[in-house]
Amino acid sequence: MTPTARQVWELLQGQPAGDYSFVYLQQKVKSAYRGIRELLRFGLVESYLEPPRLTRPKLQKAVTLTGTIDQELTTRQREILEVLRRQGGELWQNELLQICNASSSILKTLAQKGYIVVEEREVLRTEQGPTLVGDAAKSLTAAQASALETIQTLDGFAQVLLHGVTGSGKTEVYLQAIAPLLNQGKSALVLVPEIGLTPQLTDRFRARFGNKVSVYHSALSDGERYDTWRQMLTGEPQVVIGTRSAVFAPLPNLGLIILDEEHDSSFKQDSPIPTYHARTVALWRAELENCPLVLGSATPSLETWVSVGSRGAGEQGSRGAGGEFVTPHSSLPTPNSSLLTPNSSLLTPNSSLSTQHGLNAPLPLTALSTQHSFRTHYLSLPERINSRPLPPVEIVDMRQELQQGNRSIFSRSLQTALQELQERKQQGILFIHRRGHSTFVSCRSCGYVLECPHCDVSLAYHHTEEKAPELLRCHYCNYARSHPKFCPDCSSPYLKFFGSGTQRVTQELARQFPDLKFIRFDSDTTRNKGSHRTLLTQFANGEAHLLVGTQMLTKGLDLPQVTLVGVVAADGLLNLSDYRASERAFQTLTQVAGRAGRGEDPGRVIVQTYTTEHQVIAAVRSHDYQSFSQAELEQRQALNYPPYGRLILLRLSSLDPIQVQNTAQVIATALSTEEEFEILGPAPASILRVANRYRWQILIKFAPDALPRLPDWEEVRSLCPSSVSLTIDVDPLNIM
Repeated sequence: MTPTARQVWELLQGQPAGDYSFVYLQQKVKSAYRGIRELLRFGLVESYLEPPRLTRPKLQKAVTLTGTIDQELTTRQREILEVLRRQGGELWQNELLQICNASSSILKTLAQKGYIVVEEREVLRTEQGPTLVGDAAKSLTAAQASALETIQTLDGFAQVLLHGVTGSGKTEVYLQAIAPLLNQGKSALVLVPEIGLTPQLTDRFRARFGNKVSVYHSALSDGERYDTWRQMLTGEPQVVIGTRSAVFAPLPNLGLIILDEEHDSSFKQDSPIPTYHARTVALWRAELENCPLVLGSATPSLETWVSVGSRGAGEQGSRGAGGEFVTPHSSLPTPNSSLLTPNSSLLTPNSSLSTQHGLNAPLPLTALSTQHSFRTHYLSLPERINSRPLPPVEIVDMRQELQQGNRSIFSRSLQTALQELQERKQQGILFIHRRGHSTFVSCRSCGYVLECPHCDVSLAYHHTEEKAPELLRCHYCNYARSHPKFCPDCSSPYLKFFGSGTQRVTQELARQFPDLKFIRFDSDTTRNKGSHRTLLTQFANGEAHLLVGTQMLTKGLDLPQVTLVGVVAADGLLNLSDYRASERAFQTLTQVAGRAGRGEDPGRVIVQTYTTEHQVIAAVRSHDYQSFSQAELEQRQALNYPPYGRLILLRLSSLDPIQVQNTAQVIATALSTEEEFEILGPAPASILRVANRYRWQILIKFAPDALPRLPDWEEVRSLCPSSVSLTIDVDPLNIM
């Protein structure tokens, strides 16, 4: 045997039952799959699939009073029955035993005498929030009232873009649009991009609609997801709030679908397959359910802007809050012309979860040919509630800060603002686009950069706690190692941390402003269940002056007490090798700027950058979505990129770098015989190796009006060896 196979063999022999899960063996033995393959070839082991443990309803014993309290009973028995009577004649058994400090044997005796009945009843496992005071509908501005009237008058399928500046009251429009639907016995589906956004939004919906609101997202336990799903099936009018997977929620009699922050890339799933965009699926579902779809955002995606918003914006002056337009449906994918054809099943008997090449999505075969039209509406909320002004944005040139001797990560302007924040007992937000402490560690003697052994990326430094071992971690495969004392290449002790993450920002805050209390809000601090709600509640209760975090801060948080927003380093968003980089940077910076000045006190935004002349920075300074979108769309149109063209991305990966490169070349050659589309590549991915898998990609570019005729999916798959994984992503958002 090879050493790997021997290690696996010894592990299996040491286990009493003689078996381990494949995942466990992979954790214990490096490249365990090779050893397992060798042992299977020798016939020394066997592999089998264990059926999953099905989730079942949760049952709990309840005690019900059935007879009158008799004097023949003992004093202790009468006490228990009296407690039960005062509680309405019914209690959970464990609760009754705890109140009375009794044992279950005394309940058994009472049940035998016929005074009580003990029976098992189902307990619904749903996400529990705090007790909330009921909330009444708020008075609307003229723009809100006009938008609400338009939404409520819609009869049947329509697409609506609710384009409102940050703090303009889009959520209140959602709430008042949903209220009459519940009275009519209909349900509503509200999709949000991030789990972190659900606590605050859910609390507001529950304050208005009570127990008619359910939450559905990946952070729920299996039991909570199971019970929530079955509760949807009852057919009762309800509101479901969830992330992208909730678009498939089995809600009968659906009256309205809402995508809040519709521009957010979190609505797109690119791994695992099937790849889909919740916005596209929501459009399909709205058509199938014959109900309106409302897309809400302060910074709409350019695809939505072109299909709905740009037409409405031009008519806004004459139509008030917006207008109605009829759009040919032939440019949009529909359920009737699915990209996933019946003959191209996503899950086939040959696509075993244990195979190394993984599952493969089918190639889209059917051209789009629908001829019917649907209504689109552009609704604008151009002002904040109570006519509060948008916060002024101050752009700080960090090049000048350096020239003037300031080597801190905080500009002098931001330092002054933070000091005033503390003195005035106000609150603020600091945004940094990366988590962790530093983005890479480099030797100052030879320039060596510590990299992940499994990926072609540098290791980021994560600070855990004071005097704890310094930890380096890969953000792609989660590999971790301790920070070395000497350079692995030249043995120099001069290793330095470069770049900034949320941890370094908080360290600098603690050093420069020791009296300033802060809360770090990123994916490292919100891993545990309920941590999003806990941290936001602490901040809302005034337990900290600053909330320091990543993109999670930009997505719909409504914190009226925030008067200051600081962007520590805007350049990390601007300089990415992706044609969508400018759009994402503008959306992120505009959204985070919009967190300031939502309350009575005016807001202020400070953006630190080394490229003050960038078009995105100029547009963010003036909150000018119109000029940014116009300039960006001109560039997209010149290059035929979405929304003026469509893309299909073929991702190939393998443990063998030569084989995946050759396979990519073979597939590209086979596709190049067609003249209906343009082939870009094959080319290595921007990060060639991730988790020891080498990645290549082929980009297909074509006109937006119809899909080209592509080769049969089975034919393309036959060109791909079993050791090479092939994934097809239609309309990809991430091509890095």
